[in-house]
Amino acid sequence: MYIKIQSLKEMGLNKSQIARKLSISRPTVNKYYDMDADEYNKNLEMMQKRSKKPDKYHDEILGWLIKFPDLSGAQIYDWLEEKHRELDFSESTLRNYVRLMRKKHNIQKEVFIRQYEAVIDPPMGKQAQVDFGQKWVFKEDGTKVLLYVICFVLSNSRFKYCEWQSRPFNTIDMIRMHENAFEYYGGMPEELVYDQDNLVLVSENHGDLIFTHKFANYMQRRKFKVHMCRRADPESKGRIENVVGFVKNNFAHNRIFHNIDKWNEATLAWLDRRGNGKVHGTIKRIPAQVFIEERKYLKPVIEKILTNSTGISITYQVKKDNTVAIGGNRYSVPVGTYQGPHTIVRVRKINDEYLIIMHLENDEELARHKIPTGRGQLLKNNNHTRDRSKNIASLMTEVASMFPNDQAATIFFESIRVDKPRYIRDQLLVIKRAVKGHSPSIINKALAFCSKNRLYSAMDFNDAISHYGKEERANEPLKEPLKVVPVSLDNSEQIKAQPRIRDIKEYSDIFKKQ
Repeated sequence: MYIKIQSLKEMGLNKSQIARKLSISRPTVNKYYDMDADEYNKNLEMMQKRSKKPDKYHDEILGWLIKFPDLSGAQIYDWLEEKHRELDFSESTLRNYVRLMRKKHNIQKEVFIRQYEAVIDPPMGKQAQVDFGQKWVFKEDGTKVLLYVICFVLSNSRFKYCEWQSRPFNTIDMIRMHENAFEYYGGMPEELVYDQDNLVLVSENHGDLIFTHKFANYMQRRKFKVHMCRRADPESKGRIENVVGFVKNNFAHNRIFHNIDKWNEATLAWLDRRGNGKVHGTIKRIPAQVFIEERKYLKPVIEKILTNSTGISITYQVKKDNTVAIGGNRYSVPVGTYQGPHTIVRVRKINDEYLIIMHLENDEELARHKIPTGRGQLLKNNNHTRDRSKNIASLMTEVASMFPNDQAATIFFESIRVDKPRYIRDQLLVIKRAVKGHSPSIINKALAFCSKNRLYSAMDFNDAISHYGKEERANEPLKEPLKVVPVSLDNSEQIKAQPRIRDIKEYSDIFKKQ
């Protein structure tokens, strides 16, 4: 800009003429009109040294770029927004910042370009497109898992819905996820567009579509039209292909997988935050805002169709607050269920009405909850709360009285309290359960071991008392010695008895029959 203004100035143009010629404001012209070259160079140096708003995230962004060179500026912005909630700069500012970082640190990014032909948008409520995808992602231990996703997008508003699972889809899965999508949308469009997938279509038969039996029944009940894309015809379903690529590369790429429910919860949050919450590059509007209008044109879905469920149980991780996150809600389990970051429970749904949480090893029922209609709720049973009827001092006295040496126990508890002041009640309750059923000598051994080794933790005490308890049981003598009854001469018939000896052929015949 400086060079252009100086060139026009030398040609004899005044400030007003230069402003009109370059379509810039008078203040901008005034800034550079009388500036000499040295002053301009000093300004450039100051601008280069000037701090930028994303600078506070510099090391974090650089670490991501080094680890994942193919990260886009949009995905980095989403990660920062997810981690830090609110950012004081725009996405375009970050894209420019990332571009400069790539240049400075020589971090190249491969760009893949795919060509599409523009297609006129159908009317509101007319059409949605559906497609599948799959993505390898990393687990916490560094191993990889293949996840499968189904995506829906309303063709007019571009409002999206995505759902994942950890095994290949079958038709029952597909129908269930259609119902979830219609519930998410609050209705359904007139027409659904699919690729030629064997979950939907048996044969194209020269234009006469032959659907799979289960999907044909579903179509009859829901009464929506189906449009099948021709093979190798990406333009007819370009919107959904963009969505599948978007959720795979912006959401799933380089994200760590914990369990499928957490993954789907994060997907819904990502849809609210980015997938449906940012300005769409084609329609230049936010899909969530356009959807408010398109929703009026969707056909109402009064009752959700429930697919036949086999009641398969799935494992979930227990959080520190003794809750289990499932389907966007949190369900309580009894206090003390959480035994560390690897506490896992088994969960089973009954007709999508009730949810049963069970012990992983013995299938003992820990909790039973009614599944709510919404998301983001905490479902808590009254018997899952802490016993707050006693204060810490009285509880400590009660638990110490269960030890042969209550003074040593109190000193041990006070050490735990110093180390874990926020969790002293939970620690005491774990110790109270641990000492029940053990002899005084075992309790003393466990207490002495933990005190000597400064293991000020209820879990360490529980491990110690379990260890000494097993040792004691292993060394216990038999309560009643075995009685050996000798065979006397009076029992001559027993002495003469001979065991029956079978021919080996009898056994071979049995194996042949099997």
